[in-house]
Amino acid sequence: MKAACALGGVNLAGSLSGSFAPAFASSPSTLVAKPAHAQLAPAGYPKTPIWGFDGQVPGPEIRLMQGQRLTTVFENALPQASSIHWHGIRIDNGMDGVAGLTQEAVPPGEHFLYDFTVPDAGTYWYHSHNRTYEQLARGLGGPLIIEERTPPEVDEEIVLALDDWRLTEQATLHDSFDSLHDRAHAGRIGNWITVNGQGSWTRVVQRNARLRLRLINMANARVFELSAKSLSGWIVALDGMPLDQPEPLSSLTLAPAQRADLLVDVDGSPGAEVFLLSQERQGSFALATFVVSDDKRAHPLEAPAPLPANPATPLVGLEDARRVDLRMEGGARGRMASAQYKGETLDTRALAERGMAWALNGMAGMPDSPLAELQTGEPVRIILVNDTAWPHAMHVHGHHFQEILPDGGLGPLRDTILVHRTERREIAFMADNPGKWMMHCHMLGHAYSGMMTWFTVG
Repeated sequence: MKAACALGGVNLAGSLSGSFAPAFASSPSTLVAKPAHAQLAPAGYPKTPIWGFDGQVPGPEIRLMQGQRLTTVFENALPQASSIHWHGIRIDNGMDGVAGLTQEAVPPGEHFLYDFTVPDAGTYWYHSHNRTYEQLARGLGGPLIIEERTPPEVDEEIVLALDDWRLTEQATLHDSFDSLHDRAHAGRIGNWITVNGQGSWTRVVQRNARLRLRLINMANARVFELSAKSLSGWIVALDGMPLDQPEPLSSLTLAPAQRADLLVDVDGSPGAEVFLLSQERQGSFALATFVVSDDKRAHPLEAPAPLPANPATPLVGLEDARRVDLRMEGGARGRMASAQYKGETLDTRALAERGMAWALNGMAGMPDSPLAELQTGEPVRIILVNDTAWPHAMHVHGHHFQEILPDGGLGPLRDTILVHRTERREIAFMADNPGKWMMHCHMLGHAYSGMMTWFTVG
């Protein structure tokens, strides 16, 4: 089984292989965002002009121990202003990297010092946060791995950065970054999928080896529907946060920006291929291929224990929690007739002329006033109503939340939730991190054409 996606009208069934080795054992002294070229398409196609941290895609893996300090100077060698958001990390507000809210965008040729301590172990990532719909589509994202002080027993750990690209038949990036049609529909969906920057990612593993797979969805808008063949195991963490108990791995949905940690055992016989599969419209294909070599051991390891919990503030006082309503409106086939934009009430045609296609609570674009003004230590419940024809991956900065399930129970800690069309979901968290925090759809074209808001914690 081979990975295959269409590049223009050409079938690009790749044959690249390799692994993604950690680039740092601690925080890098600098991260330089700059233009470069990467071999995204198979050999025989030209390299693709990209923008990458240190000129590579994905950017260098940053790997720290829980509680360690990350200190790095961001240098901007791009033709656009930029910044870095440390996605999922609960850090001081001034380090969150949101241009226009927590810091000014770093102009071309300038630099900015990021300096913070990482409180939580888990799988996170970093990406640009200015014109993100374009800059991430050009390649500006990388893994951020925070190791537990007591890690699980595994034979090998592998980071898998999932991404898609909209390439021309010449393997250049299609320049439709500002397409309002894409923004008003599902977003910028690529026609070429990569894992760790490779179109056909392969690794040799041993039978009965236990692998830790750290999955990161770095795509602009693609939702990955995943399953495994001849890999059996458990989901042990979502969005960096450990589950109370490992869940058997059957299938897994990863919306843009979401992550998952898997512990899997290699079931295939020596010489066989086992797969991490992606379900696409044209059917399942191999997202990652593992070629089985000799036996690691006679029998698989015992089922794993839960990962050590992170020091998140317990969710209490839900019965008295502040209620905040957040209605998603607009988009193609939507019912939105008008919305507020920069102090004016505009109909959908006038909004489209300004690049706006969506609204949150009737407001298109980043509002001047916060969605809510919360007190430190206050519990909050946010009711998400998707009154559109499209799914939205809603991301909360600076906090992890739990979904309030229909039976009143609480889901796992997450920082991004996928809300399907016409769906209603409710999330709750303790407002324990002071500052101005963004909340937006991580289908990035949706965010930058209306689906952005913010709240304060003081």
